[in-house]
Amino acid sequence: MMRGMRAHKPLVWLPACHRNLDLSDPGGYTVLADRYAAAVTALDLQPVLFPMAGAADVADLLPMVDGVLLTGSPSNVEATRFGGAALATDLLDPRRDALTMALVPAAVAAGTPLFGVCRGLQEINVALGGSLHQQVHAEAGMMDHREPEGDLEAQFATRHQVLLAPGSAFAQWAGAQSVMVNSLHGQGIKRIGQGLVAEAHAPDGLVEGVRVEHAPAFAFGVQWHPEWRHESNPFYARTLEAFAQACAEHRRRRAAA
Repeated sequence: MMRGMRAHKPLVWLPACHRNLDLSDPGGYTVLADRYAAAVTALDLQPVLFPMAGAADVADLLPMVDGVLLTGSPSNVEATRFGGAALATDLLDPRRDALTMALVPAAVAAGTPLFGVCRGLQEINVALGGSLHQQVHAEAGMMDHREPEGDLEAQFATRHQVLLAPGSAFAQWAGAQSVMVNSLHGQGIKRIGQGLVAEAHAPDGLVEGVRVEHAPAFAFGVQWHPEWRHESNPFYARTLEAFAQACAEHRRRRAAA
């Protein structure tokens, strides 16, 4: 066991979002939606934040954690990251972009379990050289993947089917080759990133689930939100449990080093 390391829950890094919540305070706020931290805690993991972390800090901070969960967010990945131009309607978070673009390849290379949810999937794709549709609903032949108006229960209700690659981890977690999921996003994968394997598709063909090929540890991304009511959704629960198991294994390896 590493000197000074006490037994504790596996640590999962949840990169924060940044908001100007108070116009009288130009310094802004570091924020994280409670549902992600609650889901991680329910899996017997310990969520951790490094509020001011930037790309230069990844090499020092990543060895301290046992997993990385890239959460969803109201903000979009800035289009300049994949050769586009930002839309006037975009809500952007350049500090988060700068961190996650460095964190994704570092986590994959280090064998640190990595799971991306919604924006997190898009971050994985862009960090590995892919691009995004900025408005999926504006593309010919594509569905409107945005959430409906209403309360959270309505917004996070299951909306459409995803088709799962035979033999994939997704199909194993679902116990089937298709499953219903929620849908709350405007951006979506256009060109898939290098080393990513598309293993889940929406009915319109949009890539909604990926695996990082040849990654030495768990490395997946999904466009839906498995953290929502995961305790009552077997597919969501099994997906999160697989991530948790990978984090626990990473923790055991760190402790034995």
